[in-house]
Amino acid sequence: MDSGLDFSVPSLGKCSIPSPIVLSTKASDSLANYVGDDDFVRFDINAREGDQGSLGRSQLFEKAGPRQHIFFAPSHVHAGIVTCGGLCPGINDVIRAIVRCLWFRYGVRRITGIRYGYRGFLPEANIGVRPLDPEAVDEIHKVGGTFLGSSRGGGDRVPDIVDAIERLNLNVLFTIGGDGTQKGSLAIAEEIERRDLKIAVVGIPKTIDNDLSFVDRTFGFETAVARAAEAVTAAHVEAHSAMNGVGLVKLMGRESGFIAVHTVLAVHEANFVLIPEVPFDIDGPNGLLRHLEDRLTRRSHAVVVVAEGAGQDFLKVDGGTDASGNPKLGDVGVYLRDRIVDYFKKKGMEATVKYIDPSYMVRSSPADPTDSAYCERLGNNAAHAAMAGKTKVLIGMVHGQYVHIPVKAAVSKRNYVDPEGALWRDAVDATQQPAAMVNPR
Repeated sequence: MDSGLDFSVPSLGKCSIPSPIVLSTKASDSLANYVGDDDFVRFDINAREGDQGSLGRSQLFEKAGPRQHIFFAPSHVHAGIVTCGGLCPGINDVIRAIVRCLWFRYGVRRITGIRYGYRGFLPEANIGVRPLDPEAVDEIHKVGGTFLGSSRGGGDRVPDIVDAIERLNLNVLFTIGGDGTQKGSLAIAEEIERRDLKIAVVGIPKTIDNDLSFVDRTFGFETAVARAAEAVTAAHVEAHSAMNGVGLVKLMGRESGFIAVHTVLAVHEANFVLIPEVPFDIDGPNGLLRHLEDRLTRRSHAVVVVAEGAGQDFLKVDGGTDASGNPKLGDVGVYLRDRIVDYFKKKGMEATVKYIDPSYMVRSSPADPTDSAYCERLGNNAAHAAMAGKTKVLIGMVHGQYVHIPVKAAVSKRNYVDPEGALWRDAVDATQQPAAMVNPR
C-alpha cells in the first residue's frame, strides 16, 4: 500500500564529524551498532499473497539512533528545549533524557530551557530562560507536569520566534508538544530555512489522546489509561453500592477515543463506552437512555465511560477555538449526567448517578515505568537526530522500532479509532453494549 506521503527526512548538510559516541560498525560482535541513513522500517507490514513491487519513500521510515558521523561539533552546540500545550505524563522524563544524552554522550555544555511554551520566545512576555544540566534535571522525572512550564498558542508568531532563536544563538531546538506545537515547529523550521540558517528542529510528539498518525503510541498514553482505569473502578464501586447506581466517567479524547476504549478493555467493568468516532442517540428506542434503563432493570447498576469529544452534536457548541487552534468543546459529561438524572426522575425510577471527571489528575500524573522508559528512549533518539543535522522531524515508534517521521507527514492527518476495526469490536465485546445505538432515520 502506498501511503501517498514522502517519508524522506531533511538534513542540514553532510555529516563529517566523527561522533564522540563509540559504537560498532560490524555485525555479530556483541557490541551495539551505529544506525545508518540507509536503515529503514517499513510503514505497512500488512501483506497478501501475490503482493510484490519495490518500496519507495512512501513506504519507508528512516531508523532513529546514533550515527557514526554527525553534523554539529558538540563544543559549538547550543540546544534549546521548549514544552507546549496541555500537560501529559512523561514530559519531564523526555526533558531529562535529552539533557543527559547531549551532556554525557555528546559533551554538549550549553542547553537552555525555554519557559512557558512558544510564549517564552516572545520579547513582550519578558520570560527568562532556564539553563539546563544533568544536576538540574536529575529528579524531575519523579513528578508530573513540565519542569519548564507550558502554555498554549504563540506558535503563529514565527518570525518573532526565529528572531529570538537567533538572539539566543541556538543551533538545535527540541519541541515537545502536540499537533499544534509540531505544526508550529514546521513553520519555524521553514522560516529558519528561508533565512539560510543551520538550525535543527526536532520534535517529540506529545498527545495524550494517542491520535498521532503512523506511530504505535505516544508517550503518556499508557499512564493515562492506568489512571483512567482507577477512576472507572471507583465509579463501578459507587454504582454497585447503590440501588440503580450509575457511574459516569468522562475521559480525555477530543477527536479520538483511544483512552476511553483502552480503559474499558483494561477495567472490564464498564457497560457503555461513547467515543467521537462512533455516533449514538440519547433518546428513542435504540438510544443510550433506553439501553441504560434495560441494564439497570437487569443488574441494578451500570458504568458509562464517555470521551470528552463524544456527543458534541447534542451540545451544539459554537465557541470558536482555543489558543492551540482546537475547537472548544461542550461538557458532554455534565450534559449526560443531567440527562440521565432527568430521564429516571420522569420515569419515577430510583437512580443514583455518580459523575467523575479525572482529566486533570490524569494529565498531571508522573509517568508509569513503561512510559518513563519510552520517554527516555524518545529523548535519546531526539538528541541523536539533532546532532546528525536532521530537521523538520519527529521521533516516534513504528512496529516497535524508533524512527524519524517528517513533521509534514505526521501532522497531515490524525489517528482515529476505526469503527469497523478490531479495537472497537473488542470494546463492544467488553462492554456488551449494542453494536449500534442509533435509531432508524
